[in-house]
Amino acid sequence: MAMYKAYVAALELAMEAEADPERAVAMKRYMRDQFEFLGLPAPMLNATVRTFLERHGLPRQEEAETVVRELWLLPEREYQYAALTLLTRLRGGAPRTRIHLYAELITTKSWWDTVDALASNLVGHLLARYPDLIMPTVDAWSNSGNIWLQRTAILFQLKYKTNTDVSLLFELIMRCSGSQEFFLQKAIGWALREYSKTAPETVRDFVAKHPLAPLSKREALKAMQRAEQT
Repeated sequence: MAMYKAYVAALELAMEAEADPERAVAMKRYMRDQFEFLGLPAPMLNATVRTFLERHGLPRQEEAETVVRELWLLPEREYQYAALTLLTRLRGGAPRTRIHLYAELITTKSWWDTVDALASNLVGHLLARYPDLIMPTVDAWSNSGNIWLQRTAILFQLKYKTNTDVSLLFELIMRCSGSQEFFLQKAIGWALREYSKTAPETVRDFVAKHPLAPLSKREALKAMQRAEQT
């Protein structure tokens, strides 16, 4: 058996041992029946993966993508969460070519839970390490017509704070500002709300001068309105 197959099989066994079928039903319902679940809540999943890594370690960078793809093929959603944990642990040494894997994961079994983790924790981190990848990547994703790639292009700078490329953020927002898609309207508001914690007046001015969906505007102004009330 290939090393990566043994690694994935061991992780499957560790996670299946903690499965809770009753909780799995509720978790599936919460995610609108998009995926099957083992029934591991986040604290249990995190503890299980942590214990597994203490015993087995992380896969080598050269095997990581194969391991992640194997986990992504499994039906229960917790395996995708575990894959994201592995990628996050390995992100410091991730090669620039990892952006292709991230795009694959964003567009496979797509839903907000995995896409948002990829956007801010993995794509954002990789593009900060390889800034020459930013423009070709987000330009292509923003124009792709795929809402999850578009959402990621808007959200990848969530944790950049003062390092945010504001002109790029606003350009990417305006490209999608006329969309009726809930997940894009929500992403626009979230990105603006997060940046408002760094530059509130810049965000306030942008919202006032540009046509945005009501949902995007409400989300964008939330943090500032909350601060004004305290």
